[in-house]
Amino acid sequence: MLNELLLFAKQPVYMRDANTSITHKLRTFVKLLVLALCTSIILLIIASVVENILHLNLGKHAIDDLFENYTVMMIFFLAVIIAPFFEELFFRGPLVFFKNSKFFKIAFYLFTVLFGFMHISNFEMTKQVLLFSPLLVAPQISIGFLLGYIRVRFGLIWSMALHACYNMVLIVPVLIMQLLDIPIE
Repeated sequence: MLNELLLFAKQPVYMRDANTSITHKLRTFVKLLVLALCTSIILLIIASVVENILHLNLGKHAIDDLFENYTVMMIFFLAVIIAPFFEELFFRGPLVFFKNSKFFKIAFYLFTVLFGFMHISNFEMTKQVLLFSPLLVAPQISIGFLLGYIRVRFGLIWSMALHACYNMVLIVPVLIMQLLDIPIE
């Protein structure tokens, strides 16, 4: 799987997977989900270490506002249903227009990077946040790459599902802690 992803990273091509087996698709889906989560955790740890070493103040994160203003069910609905649907429609949907174009590679990486940097809006805009933005959005850029990969191999519904599962795995433990009144910090 990693070798296939590396080859795709070097030369992304809009090509459906020849293996149409649902078992194959589900195995690939689970591998990509695990890879996305592991990569994001590693990148978040690196960002946290840099933040602590450099004594950065990144301000309030958008997730804090969500927990202050919305119910647990609404947060789940927004993070697991609404965001994946619209973000995939906007950032992976248009790839179909470039499928037979010599500009596919540019479009693929442009949408991947735009997807990542859109998430900088989760932070308060400060000089430090802007300076360290590539590191802060690295998890979203990496998942954006994997979402793009599954989108061109299996279709848009698969990227929506992967995005939803990724968000769900990350948000559900926090929501459970919120429901049980367990302090998150």
